[in-house]
Amino acid sequence: MEKRLKIGYIEPEYYKMLSALDTHVAGSGPTVSQLDLLKIRASQLNGCAYCIQSHTNDARAHGETEKRIYALDAWDESPYFSAEERALLALTEEVTLIREKRVSDETYQQAIALFGEQLTAHLIMAIISINAWNRIGIATRMTPV
Repeated sequence: MEKRLKIGYIEPEYYKMLSALDTHVAGSGPTVSQLDLLKIRASQLNGCAYCIQSHTNDARAHGETEKRIYALDAWDESPYFSAEERALLALTEEVTLIREKRVSDETYQQAIALFGEQLTAHLIMAIISINAWNRIGIATRMTPV
């Protein structure tokens, strides 16, 4: 695979801005587990190998179990995820695949009911952030290490 540019070296301010968004989101209410799950799932949907590996490693380090990591690709068929996690994963899928799925009223209302408006806003921003990182990783062919 052909090597491509490294945006973080060429224009580090872009990485700083996205990292600042991540830092703000992480300190604003979502749990580490919620962030790990949404980052892995969005990365799976987008096909970003670099981010899948990176966030799977992070999730393991944070105590996530192997069986839940393996089941994440089929979360809606798995018994390992709570109602809140299912709502989070549905929201993650619909925001990530926005053109195909939109965010349905059902998914949106379920998120508001379970998380409230403020946490739902933070979760949506976390999903948007990982989607941005995925697009950087895919466009520049970042390779897992």
